[in-house]
Amino acid sequence: MTTKSLGIAVVGSGRIGTLRARLAAKHPAVRFVAVSDKDPANAEKLAALAGAHFHSADNDAVIAHPDVDAVFVSTPEGEHAAAVVRALELGKPVLVEKPLALSLNDAEAIINTLDRTNGTLRVGYSRRFKECFLRAKEQMVRGRLGRISGGLARVYNSRAQTFAILKRDPHATPVLDVLTYYVDLMCWFLDGNKPVEVVARGQSGIFREAGYSAHDVTWAIVTFADGAVVNFGISYALPANYPTQGQSDRVELLGTEGTMIIDDDHMEHLIFSENGIPHPYVPGHSINLAFLGSNTAGDWAMDDFWGPLGNETRSWLDFLSTGRGGSVHATPEQAMLNLKTTYAIERAVATGEVVRMD
Repeated sequence: MTTKSLGIAVVGSGRIGTLRARLAAKHPAVRFVAVSDKDPANAEKLAALAGAHFHSADNDAVIAHPDVDAVFVSTPEGEHAAAVVRALELGKPVLVEKPLALSLNDAEAIINTLDRTNGTLRVGYSRRFKECFLRAKEQMVRGRLGRISGGLARVYNSRAQTFAILKRDPHATPVLDVLTYYVDLMCWFLDGNKPVEVVARGQSGIFREAGYSAHDVTWAIVTFADGAVVNFGISYALPANYPTQGQSDRVELLGTEGTMIIDDDHMEHLIFSENGIPHPYVPGHSINLAFLGSNTAGDWAMDDFWGPLGNETRSWLDFLSTGRGGSVHATPEQAMLNLKTTYAIERAVATGEVVRMD
C-alpha cells in the first residue's frame, strides 16, 4: 500500500480542535501540523500541546500554508462556512465538525463551493464511529431486520453542558447541536429512505428563564418516505450534577424480520469519587458520580485517546494518506439532510403544525 505524508491544519483550538490536532500529530502519515484560533493565546497553547509546526490567529494563514494538504474545521458551529469555503477553494480536503452549518444559507454556500471546486468534504458525525453503532450499521447492511417499520432515538444530558453550548453559540440548540447525531444515525441506518414529515412538541422553562430560546425537552415523530415512523427525543435539562459526561442514549430499530435495541446509557460502568470527576465539556464543573464511557467523543486512557472521535480522526487520516476507507464518514448531502430535518423539528415545535419536507 502506498502511503503519502500529510500536512494538516486544524482551524479552531477549542476542545474538539485540540483533540483533532493531538490525534493528527500522533498519526504516522502526518509530517506537519498547523493550528489557528481567533484567540492567539489558544492557538499558541494548542501548538505547544500538540507539537504543531505553525500557529496563528488568522485562519486563512494556516489553511493556505504551503505545507498544509488537508484541513479540520473545528470552529464554533456558526463559523464553519468561511473556513470550509476557503479550504475547498484552495483544493484542500476538509473534515468539518457537525452540523454542516447553523443556517441553511451557510450550508448551501458550502455545497455550492463544493460543486464548483469538485472538492472533498466530509462532516464529523462521530457517533457513526462508536462500535455499537458500527455493529448496528453492519446488521442493517446485511438485511437482518428486513424492512424497518419504526424506531426510537433519544438522548439525555445535564443542563450544565447545555449552558456551555448556548454560551458558545445561542443558536446551537440541543436539537441542532446534539439531536442531529441521532437524526444522522437513523438516516444512515435507513439509507435512501428520506424523512418527509415531522410532528414535534417542546417544553420550555429552565433555558428560557435564563434568556435562551432552547427548549428543555423536545420530542418529534418523523415519517420517512416508505412510511417508517421514528420517534426522536432529547432533554439536555437534567440536573447539573446528573452523572452523564456527554450523552446517555438509546436507539431502537423495529423491522419486519427482526429488532435491534442499542442501550447506550452507560449505567453499567459507574465511578464515585469524593475528589470529584472533572466534566469533559464544562470547564470548572465536576461531579462525584459519573457514567464512565458516556463522554461523547471518547476518553484518554493509557496515553492515547479511545472512542468515536479518535476512530473518526484516524480513519479520515488513513483515507487521506492511503485512499482506502472513508465510507463511514458523513457526506455533505447526508449532512444537509440532517440539517433540514433538525430545522423541520424546530419549526414543528415553534408552530405546532405538521411540517412537510421537500
